Amino acid sequence: MHYKIEGALRRNRIPLIFCIILWVILTIVFVVPLSFSIYAATLKGGFDGQIFFKMIGASITKPFTVLGKIFERGAVGTLFSTEIGFTIFYAIIFFVGFARSAPKHEYSDFEHGSSDWSKHGEQYQILNKDKGIILAENNYLPVDKRGNVNVLVVGRFRFW
Repeated sequence: MHYKIEGALRRNRIPLIFCIILWVILTIVFVVPLSFSIYAATLKGGFDGQIFFKMIGASITKPFTVLGKIFERGAVGTLFSTEIGFTIFYAIIFFVGFARSAPKHEYSDFEHGSSDWSKHGEQYQILNKDKGIILAENNYLPVDKRGNVNVLVVGRFRFW
């Protein structure tokens, strides 16, 4: 299970940074005006839709001014509750995408036929790193090995 999280983090470094920056921008541009409009619409007791739409239209064009008004008029509680709701919704969407980008199995990013599957010199139990039939860089098939030493070469062979 650890390889899935590690693989998803390796694949999604740049999208993760992009999602954090997008969250900050959406918070400033949409959540701040939305929370101030909700505060203004519920100021008289009930929710007034006419005031809400009037305020959101005016405040979405000036989000930094509205952010100052939120702290000035004491609407921080509405801002935090709206921000928590938006963050939960955004996090659910992010984690669904993050989980879908996780590798399906442990060897999903390795080239088939490479020795990248082995760790800490494990391939040298079978192969040799000094002499024999060349398979890859620092990987040789020893000719004095007992058992099957057949080699299948896949690729192009050119004559000039």
